[in-house]
Amino acid sequence: MAKRSATHGGEARRILDDKAARLLAAYAEDLEKAPRPDNGTAKRHEKVQRQRGALGALVEHIGQHASPLGDASTTRDELRTLTQFRSTWSRLSADRRLTQSQATVPLNAGPLNSHHLVDRSLRLMRDVSPEYLNRFMSYVDALLGLDRLNSAGGPGSAVSPRAEKKAARSKSG
Repeated sequence: MAKRSATHGGEARRILDDKAARLLAAYAEDLEKAPRPDNGTAKRHEKVQRQRGALGALVEHIGQHASPLGDASTTRDELRTLTQFRSTWSRLSADRRLTQSQATVPLNAGPLNSHHLVDRSLRLMRDVSPEYLNRFMSYVDALLGLDRLNSAGGPGSAVSPRAEKKAARSKSG
């Protein structure tokens, strides 16, 4: 209401200012009449504090000493550092995988050997677009991890109907 009265002038402003002053006075009276916490409330608060234990005290301590969320420059710096770290780690992981791939290529592999083709594709990917290789390798790592979970008998490792038929044919043949 005070903001609204600032945009007006003359008699309208005087009326709005008077009304705002009356409302503030009524609010102050209500605050004075409001019940104050007695000793019972303070004792209950102490009891709750004691029941929370060491973990609760730690959380409270962190809350009191933590920087406010409004400290955007620190957060931005931390995010930039995290992004750089993630990028470096992704690049190193891709390089490691590429080295592993090159080690598994047979020395006398022909031009249509699958290991040779995959290795050549990965090297070309690295030369043309290293960032694409990094993303591709993280995708492949995720798929390998899911494959390991499925082959280890983890949740959702049910055998597909096609695989069951294939296994049945190989046993009967």
